[in-house]
Amino acid sequence: MGQSPPVVLGRVNSLCDSFTFLSSSAFISGEGFRDQIAVEIVDYTAELPDECLAFVFQFLGPGDRNRCSLVCKRWFRVDGWSRHRLSLNAQSEIVSSLPSLFTRFDSVTKLALRCSRKSISLTDDSLLTISIRCRNLTRLKLRGCREITDEGMSTFAKNSKKLRKLSCGSCMFGAKALNAVLDHCANLEELSVKRLRGIHDGAEPIGPGAAASSLKMICLKELVNGQSFAPLVVGSKNLKTLKIIHCLGDWDSVLQLIGNRNQNYKENLNCDINYGSSDSNSNPLMEIHLERLQVSDIGLSAISKCTKIENLHIVKTPECSNYGLVCVAENCKLLRKLHIDGWRTNRIGDEGLIAVAKHCSNLQELVLIGVNATHVSLSAIACNCSKLERLALCGSGTIGDTEIACIAAKCMALKKLCIKGCPISDIAIEALGSGCPNLVKIKVRKCRGVSSDAGEWLREQRGSMLINMDACDTDCGFEASVSDIGVHETGVEVGQVTAVGASTSSNGRLALLRSKLGHFAGRNLVACTLRRWSNCDDNLNINL
Repeated sequence: MGQSPPVVLGRVNSLCDSFTFLSSSAFISGEGFRDQIAVEIVDYTAELPDECLAFVFQFLGPGDRNRCSLVCKRWFRVDGWSRHRLSLNAQSEIVSSLPSLFTRFDSVTKLALRCSRKSISLTDDSLLTISIRCRNLTRLKLRGCREITDEGMSTFAKNSKKLRKLSCGSCMFGAKALNAVLDHCANLEELSVKRLRGIHDGAEPIGPGAAASSLKMICLKELVNGQSFAPLVVGSKNLKTLKIIHCLGDWDSVLQLIGNRNQNYKENLNCDINYGSSDSNSNPLMEIHLERLQVSDIGLSAISKCTKIENLHIVKTPECSNYGLVCVAENCKLLRKLHIDGWRTNRIGDEGLIAVAKHCSNLQELVLIGVNATHVSLSAIACNCSKLERLALCGSGTIGDTEIACIAAKCMALKKLCIKGCPISDIAIEALGSGCPNLVKIKVRKCRGVSSDAGEWLREQRGSMLINMDACDTDCGFEASVSDIGVHETGVEVGQVTAVGASTSSNGRLALLRSKLGHFAGRNLVACTLRRWSNCDDNLNINL
């Protein structure tokens, strides 16, 4: 192992000789030094085409690209014309630098302008300069640009006809600016609006405009009068995704307009088919997010007319109940992802979930937060939703060992499971040790009845499974966002816990756990529970 001493000494002597040679006054003062250096310094990227160098730059982050641009003039030039995404601190001090900035970066297609609350942002004149310099702009994000007015956005829209995505938040312009964008940017596909000060009570209606045929996604967040977007939402023929989050006012009437539009679309489509023609460019809504809204069962029954919905989020809407969920389940049979945050109001429970199990056999992802489901509904879902792969159960006081045993026995396709704030114990962990054969990730948080020994035992039983339990002592640092299991509101993450250097004390705890589990197994408690839920409950009478 390693190098022999003579080899190491030889290298040291060689380095010493080189140092003596370089430090000699004759060499340093002579012309040979510059000639030697000129020969030794070789730019190996000189033969590399500019296009290949630009391709390499695409794999670097903004900071690394900035540093690379300082290497030489060529890299500076290539970085300039190959950079398509730019994010700027949009303070007023940057105005004088805009011409030279966009002379260098003349191929920008995605631009983000952000300004802090304590600073003065860019003005309409600066936005006009950007629109003239960036003729190929397809994406624009504005954050905190409070000095931009309706007139500035209108002028920008006239010069940015290739714009496809617009996201604006905490700005002062309003309906007039957005209508100008919708009129002039006919290729607009995504519109995200958050906390716009200019949209208030009494604001003029927004849309639909020339972009009505191209819009595919609309996201409205924290608006005082978001209902002014109703003409745009209803008039967007190809709209696939609608997200309405924390907007004031009653939204039932808007959702009724959406449902009626979709029903009229279906009737017209049936007529076209009967007469031998159809509009293939019209696509109904497929994804709807309703979060922290004043929405009741009237609104849910209205969106149930959108029968092509595959992804539905009903989050913190306290007026929604089982009745509305039943309407959605009976009509939206293509549902694949369902997120429900009942806010612990007990208005959505077994009745609505049984309807989902009966009609939505394609369900792949189910997230229940603050929903007091029991083994009755969970058994129905486990029996009839054979494609269920991701399940999250959070903040429910009725989900215990029996419910988890039911899931372990019947959810054969389940791959990811999250349990948070539920009254389960080590018995539930034992059930998961032998159930759900395809389970690859599990997370258990804030479940006081689960001990750290249970996690170690489960890891021993299912060595390939990624486990994250807050009661465990070790964590390998595996981090994944909640989107892995479809939970966004709870901040849940799926992680991995590894057993590295288990101590004697942990072995003692494992032995104690095994004795406890053996005691339960001797009474066949878990085994009986698993057998109990191995078959569908005959009382449910669910026929798909």
